[in-house]
Amino acid sequence: MMKLAARVGQLTPSLTLAIDAKAKAMKADGADVCNFSVGEPDFPTPAHIRQACEAAIEAGKTRYGAVAGEMALRQAIAQKLQTENDLCYSATNVIVTNGGKHSLYDLMMALIEPEDEVIIPAPYWLSYPEMVKLAQGKPIIIQTDVANNFKITPDQLQAAITPKTKLFVLNSPSNPTGVVYTPDEIRALADVIVRNDIYVVSDEIYEKLLYDDAQHLSIGAVSPEAFERTIVSSGFAKAYAMTGWRVGFLAGAPELIKACSTVQGHSTSNVCTFAQYGAIAALEGPQDAVEEMRQAFAQRRTVILERVNAIPGLTCVVPTGAFYIMPSIQQLGIDSLTFCEALLEEQQVVAVPSIAFGTEGYIRISYATDLETIHKGMDRLDKFVRSRI
Repeated sequence: MMKLAARVGQLTPSLTLAIDAKAKAMKADGADVCNFSVGEPDFPTPAHIRQACEAAIEAGKTRYGAVAGEMALRQAIAQKLQTENDLCYSATNVIVTNGGKHSLYDLMMALIEPEDEVIIPAPYWLSYPEMVKLAQGKPIIIQTDVANNFKITPDQLQAAITPKTKLFVLNSPSNPTGVVYTPDEIRALADVIVRNDIYVVSDEIYEKLLYDDAQHLSIGAVSPEAFERTIVSSGFAKAYAMTGWRVGFLAGAPELIKACSTVQGHSTSNVCTFAQYGAIAALEGPQDAVEEMRQAFAQRRTVILERVNAIPGLTCVVPTGAFYIMPSIQQLGIDSLTFCEALLEEQQVVAVPSIAFGTEGYIRISYATDLETIHKGMDRLDKFVRSRI
C-alpha cells in the first residue's frame, strides 16, 4: 500500500462535498431529492459576462498569462475595492486566483509558518482550519453562540490572542450562518487587531448579498492602521453566479501579493485566461443581474424562515446576508450528523450538519434554489421533525 504524506492524515475530508456527492448519486438513481447543501447560486451567469468570455476566446486569449492575473482585471478589482469598499489598493496589491478558496490557500502558504496561531470563530467555513494545518500553523477555534448571533466579540478575540497569534479570519457575511457584522462591530474588532498588531483576512465573497438594510464594512476601511493589517479575500462566484469559472482574488500589501504569486507560480500558474475577461465584464458591466439575484434570494429567505420557524422544535437566527440559514436542532436531542443522514435517507432532503463547521446542534440549509423546491423540502423537513417529537 502506498504511504501517503502525514499532512493528508491531518485533514478532515469535506463533509459538504461528500453530502452533495451522495445526493447527486441518489438523484441519478431516480430519487426525488431536495438538495439544500449547495453553496452556489442556481442562476445562469449573466449574458454579458458569458459574451465577454466568448469574445476573449475569439480574440485569442487562450494562452498562458501572467501568474498574478491579467493586468486589466487586477486594475478593475483594485478600482472596485477603492470605490465600493474604500480601500486604497492598486493593481500591485491584487492577485487573481483560482476562486476565492485558492486565494486563502495562497495566503496561508505565503504568511503562516510552523506553530503560528490563526484565530477562527466557529461556526466557520470548513476549509479555513484545514488550510492552516497544511501551512503547519495551528487553528485556534473560538466558539460563538446564538446570544451574540454567532459573532465573535472583541473580548473573545482579545482573550484568544497570544504571542504566537499571526492571523484572525473574519467572514462577513458568513458562511454558514448568514450573519453580517455591523459597522460598529467591525470597528470594535479592528481596535483589537491594531492594538495587538496582528493580521486579519476578511473573506468578503458574499458582500453583495445583504438584506434588511444590513451594511457591509470592510475592516480595512476602518482606519489606516487597520488597513495596514488587512488582507481581503473575495471572488466572483456568489454575486455573479460564476462558481464554475474559478476566478477569485486576494488584496493586500505588495510584498504579500508578490509572495502569493511565487506560491501560485509553482502550483497553478495563471487563472484561465479567457475566464478573466468575463470577470472584467462582471465588474465593469451592468449590475442589474446582481440585484435581481439578490432580490430573489431575499424572497426565498423570507419564505424559508417562515417555514422553518413554523416547525416545532426548530429555532433560527435571522440571517441578513449570504444565502444560508442555520436552524438549531438542539431541542430534538440528536446530533447534527445523525440528523442529516436520517433526513436524507427518510425524506430525501439534503442539509449539512453543523459539525462540519466546527460546532454542534445545528444544520445548514442553503436557499440558493427555487421556491418550489423550498416548499417541498420544508414539507418533508416538517414531517421528519414531527416524527421525532
